[in-house]
Amino acid sequence: MADGGPDWEGLLKWSIGHSDGTRPPRNLSEEDRRWFMEAMQAQSVDVIKRMKEITLVMQTPQSVLEAQGVTADDIEGMLDELQEHVESIDMANDLHSIGGLVPLLGYLKNSHANIRAKAADVVTTIVQNNPRSQQLVMEANGLDPLISNFTSDPDVTVRTKALGTISSLIRHNKPAITAFRLANGYGALKDALSSESVRFQRKALNLIQYLLHENTSDCNVVSELGFPRIMLHLASSDDAEVREAALRGLLELARDKTDGKSGGLVEDDEKLKQLLKERIDNISLMSAEDLGVAREERQLVDSLWKTCYNEPSSLHEKGLLLLPGEDAPPPDVVSKHFEPPLRAWAASPSTNKTPDTDKKATPLLLGAGPAPGAADIQHSSSVTKDANNNGVSEGKQ
Repeated sequence: MADGGPDWEGLLKWSIGHSDGTRPPRNLSEEDRRWFMEAMQAQSVDVIKRMKEITLVMQTPQSVLEAQGVTADDIEGMLDELQEHVESIDMANDLHSIGGLVPLLGYLKNSHANIRAKAADVVTTIVQNNPRSQQLVMEANGLDPLISNFTSDPDVTVRTKALGTISSLIRHNKPAITAFRLANGYGALKDALSSESVRFQRKALNLIQYLLHENTSDCNVVSELGFPRIMLHLASSDDAEVREAALRGLLELARDKTDGKSGGLVEDDEKLKQLLKERIDNISLMSAEDLGVAREERQLVDSLWKTCYNEPSSLHEKGLLLLPGEDAPPPDVVSKHFEPPLRAWAASPSTNKTPDTDKKATPLLLGAGPAPGAADIQHSSSVTKDANNNGVSEGKQ
């Protein structure tokens, strides 16, 4: 160990020397094994220690922090560091054990919009594909401030971040879905669709599609609330991702046959047909490059047409459904936008870092003295998130 921290250079040399592929692996000596375990243990202890220090800051009243010269930017930077630590599922669950979860949720009510937004980002990272932390956040009444920020925060970025956190919190979490519905979540989603922020619209549409896919009985609910007409309008949006998200939601409604009809689209059948014809006409005018980009939209339009009218769309006749070199799978309306129920363990956030991003400013600590050696503390992310987050992580968006 050097300067009280892990000897990473020595560890790298040791790893290369023992796994260069030029010779068969050998058994570790007891001395090598002990040195390696001490290096790993020291790193883990440093992360826990740092998380406890951050927890202490979060537990300190804002007036006390301000008296010590701590700014909103300082707090935001501290939360950014915490978010890196809790990318490990073990560290995410440990945050509650060391008393950090509740004060973190308290930051969702902070007077500074940037802090409210960043706190939502951190909570998203904690609960994403993590049933244990989802349960802990629900038990701490964490859904309430998220619903409040989503529905009524004056800052659209805070509203968008809160919606992303809610999406991660209720994913594969039936009690949370029920609580979201009881809190008039669908009414709030309807309001979000009327926002001028396309990012807010995309997040709302993606969550609607997920909820309808998981609970087909909700198709009647959204139909009664007037969602189909709004989604028909958004399916003509200038934003391609909004169009596709709206088409996915409409396809879920069309596939619902609980009443013997195509969900809640019967009353808007003529408008739907007109929309699909317009989308087909627009697709017909696209360049070859744009057609490649619009592959999912082409498939969604055709699937909607076949589901509602029991025949292929004219995209088949025009040769626009499948372009040369494209396969013919049905459109995947779920997995691209919603992560699997377990975190992936293969990816490492360190692969996305550059030498510049590895250099951290001195972390925030209470007290008049400097943060001794805190800048040298780095975290280990033994378990990281699936690289597919669309941000619905988009939690880090």
